[in-house]
Amino acid sequence: MPLDVLAVASEVFPLIKTGGLADVAGALPQALRHEGIRVRTLLPGYPAVLRALADPTEQHGFNDLFGGAARLLAAVVGELELLVLDAPHLYARGGGPYADANAVPWPDNAIRFAALGRVAAQLGRGLLPDFAPEIVHAHDWQAGLAPAYLHYGGEPRPGLVMTVHNIAYQGQFPAGLLTTLGLPPSAYSVDGVEYYGSIGYLKAGLWCADRITTVSPTYATEIMTDHGGMGLGGLLRARAPVVSGILNGIDTDVWNPLTDPHLPATYDASSLAPARARNKQALQARFALTQNPDALLFGVVGRLEWLKGLDLLLQSIPDLLSLGAQLALIGSGDPSLQHDFLAAHHAHADRVGVVIGYDEEVAHLIQGGSDAIVVPSRFEPCGLTQLCALHYGALPVVARVGGLNDTIIDANEAALTARVATGVQFHPVTAEHLAAALARTAAFWRDHLLWRRLQQNAMATDVSWNRAARRYAATYRELVEARRG
Repeated sequence: MPLDVLAVASEVFPLIKTGGLADVAGALPQALRHEGIRVRTLLPGYPAVLRALADPTEQHGFNDLFGGAARLLAAVVGELELLVLDAPHLYARGGGPYADANAVPWPDNAIRFAALGRVAAQLGRGLLPDFAPEIVHAHDWQAGLAPAYLHYGGEPRPGLVMTVHNIAYQGQFPAGLLTTLGLPPSAYSVDGVEYYGSIGYLKAGLWCADRITTVSPTYATEIMTDHGGMGLGGLLRARAPVVSGILNGIDTDVWNPLTDPHLPATYDASSLAPARARNKQALQARFALTQNPDALLFGVVGRLEWLKGLDLLLQSIPDLLSLGAQLALIGSGDPSLQHDFLAAHHAHADRVGVVIGYDEEVAHLIQGGSDAIVVPSRFEPCGLTQLCALHYGALPVVARVGGLNDTIIDANEAALTARVATGVQFHPVTAEHLAAALARTAAFWRDHLLWRRLQQNAMATDVSWNRAARRYAATYRELVEARRG
């Protein structure tokens, strides 16, 4: 029997994206359709989102939604069914979804995302006559008040699922906002939305949801520890029976080396050698690196942050260069890391290429032209970069944490003997162990037959959303049955 789900997210690819949350929110509904699940996704009406809508229809009007009029619009973009909250006083501004052009968080973020949660709760209670969701699925702290509004509104209500994409971002705001947010005084307690003297949006969602998921099995274990839970470990341990890790996938239509329009040469596992050689040549040209097909070319696509471990890669550049290797990096973030990577580029311009910012075409070219992709994260809930790397036959070199642990099979002796290895892992997450992993990768690179076998293994890995969609569908249906009693 078909099941209706309302997804609530602050970003959805391809309309608005700052990170992996958008990729998940954009791809999962399409995968769930094959499981008999119909998903409509509620997201804020940022200017970029409104510009992407063709022929939206107004479904409901709000005379006063936290200080201004708003409209709920319905639209279809590609295969996504969207409900867009058009609230100009909250979302019609430049900059990004969460911060201005100078990366300063919007001072009214508490209200902006409370509005998203409140409208989600109204939809969950039948705001629209033709839509009665049996599940409300909230993604990350920005949607965390949706479960709270539904929980404190009493029964009947739909089942509530909360997904943690990154527990480091929790949405904490002053306790004095409780009345403004329209939450009852009883909600402000340890067994509620109170979080170390403030209101915790993610904490609220985790406490009020019926089921909690996160984006990999290892990460589900990590966040139930005091260290990995970042203040929420105790709550998650208490709720352990309803916590599960469901590994993300990637959109294999967008990320497909056989059809990728951003690559000079497309390929599959049977034709990867000549095509990847052409792509590598184009990548070396794009980053002004020496045109050397024999140089092991490491690629990086990611945010320049301490949590991503890219300071460790910076420290390891001398080791990388001593291997005769090259580096092509695209990313932005910490100004000091940006400065230091640019300095490394200027010092070794023919072997270290750096682009500060993000460019979708370059990101695809790095996947299709690099020999290996480096993901040295100290902390990684799931990671999508290494999944793309597997699909493109660029061997992932990853820290053994979170989803990186769950998605890459290290090329140790046992895995090589069993012919199942798909990449290189290292642990602990230090510059010394990263350098050792780079050296191991270089040794594999020199063995051409072994390297090709590793690539074939990587490309044979199922990185689609199919398995995850089956697990989410089972979670939804189990919850619906449990609530029906």
